[in-house]
Amino acid sequence: MSKALVDQLNLSASRFRVNLSSAELIEQAVKAGEGSLASNGATVCMTGDRTGRSPNDKFLEDVPAIHPKIWWGKVNQPLKPEGFDLALKIAIDHLNSRPGLYGFEGFAGADAKYRLGVRVVTEQAWHALFASTLFIKQGSQAAGGPAGNTGTLVGTTAPDFKHDWLILNAGKRRLTADEAKAIGVKGPVLIAQSLNRKIVVILGTEYAGEIKKSIFYAMNYDMPEVGVFPMHCSANVDKKDPSNVALFFGLSGTGKTTLSADPNRALIGDDEHGWSDRGVFNFEGGCYAKCIKLSKEGEPQIWNAIRFGSVLENTVIDPGTRVPDYDSAKLTENTRVTYPVDFIDGAVIPSVGGHPKNVIFLTADAYGVIPPVSKLTPEQAMYYFINGYTSKLAGTEAGVTEPQPNFSPCFGGVFLPRPPVEYAKQLAENIKKHCANVWLLNTGWSGGPYGVGKRFSLKYTRAMVTSILDGSLASAAFKPDPIFGLPLPDSVPGVPNDVLHPRNTWSDGNAYDTQAKKLAKLFRENDAKFEMPDNVRAAGPKG
Repeated sequence: MSKALVDQLNLSASRFRVNLSSAELIEQAVKAGEGSLASNGATVCMTGDRTGRSPNDKFLEDVPAIHPKIWWGKVNQPLKPEGFDLALKIAIDHLNSRPGLYGFEGFAGADAKYRLGVRVVTEQAWHALFASTLFIKQGSQAAGGPAGNTGTLVGTTAPDFKHDWLILNAGKRRLTADEAKAIGVKGPVLIAQSLNRKIVVILGTEYAGEIKKSIFYAMNYDMPEVGVFPMHCSANVDKKDPSNVALFFGLSGTGKTTLSADPNRALIGDDEHGWSDRGVFNFEGGCYAKCIKLSKEGEPQIWNAIRFGSVLENTVIDPGTRVPDYDSAKLTENTRVTYPVDFIDGAVIPSVGGHPKNVIFLTADAYGVIPPVSKLTPEQAMYYFINGYTSKLAGTEAGVTEPQPNFSPCFGGVFLPRPPVEYAKQLAENIKKHCANVWLLNTGWSGGPYGVGKRFSLKYTRAMVTSILDGSLASAAFKPDPIFGLPLPDSVPGVPNDVLHPRNTWSDGNAYDTQAKKLAKLFRENDAKFEMPDNVRAAGPKG
């Protein structure tokens, strides 16, 4: 039935404009009142009341072909095929009622061997612009085309282009109560995905991140089938040593984009990658960075990437000067910018690299007790990957207004269709095969919990990362933390020694002990949910 329904979508040449240039999409968006231009040339757009992802409104079509492979539960909520059909029909009817539609047709996956074709159909020009910045354009250098080529000719698609995945973005169309009931969901917002039909339907939310993350979810299902480990991580490489690749795992807001945008290293990608027998490769053709508290001094590469062709989401701009106010959280803490990866000076194009020497797990600990840096044993690496601890930061999801302790398997549980242990096994095999060092880096709070302590200084965090990537920290002396058992270095150049031992940063050591033991207990309660070898479980907190 899905093919018959999709065939009803009117994509005639007179009303469907595909792969328009950034300039024309920006012109159309401004003309339609979808956005405005900031003083730095970026297009500023608002996403309505949904200023973050809506994971509670994400549903997966449940059919026999995929059912036994899925990690069913809170993350993967089942939707009956007839419910998916109805959602699909509502989206198609809405899109057909619009005077015109915009489209993007390109790729996910910088390695041509594992590339998937992606078609996005939307009624808003700025959503097509968003897709064109984040996915890989046909014929571009990022897709393996000639150097300097930025994409297909305006308004065209290659005759042999075939999409593997179709995204129908009808985000301005909200479900009625009766429609939601008939589909089998509770609210007006729905992100419905079918791994069997390879279709995504977006209803009721204009937050563009749903486009991006639906394809990441698809890659997390499709890539293991071909022996590729899909990862929620950023990646970069030493400009002078192409064998020195690093990965940064972490949830939104933990620093993946910030730490991978290093002037001394070339960016491969900021968020989503695959690790194959050939090395690592970016799933995307662009970056999606948080803007809150952005400064030219602190994050110059991201600052300079915000220009004509990039998209600012939910960012306050001065009505007269059009200068963005990156310090303002008036609309949301989750202010965002998207831009093509080649907006970062010296980025690797195409976005592929070798096997990583260092794998860094990022956590933003709201309890203020996790050490800022520790070198993990193989068993600890598996333990902390499976648990995926961080704090859910304000704005990254609807309804989250302050940091909350959060365990997300593989540092991306909300994007995992398969059981977490499957991804953990892939990580373990790759780390062992390619002799990578694994680190846990806390980018959260020091000197106390959220509300009392302060976020770790970015200056100190960068110093730790530098020592990891130049190889010097691996040879330091390490001593286990008494509660978590995490090996702590005796010193890191450019970082005060007291900062390396979180208990020393608290005014009350006993209060630290109480808080640390509380978090250790939460780890133990969480790890009980997973099957894991005894030696991996024993690598967890001691207190």
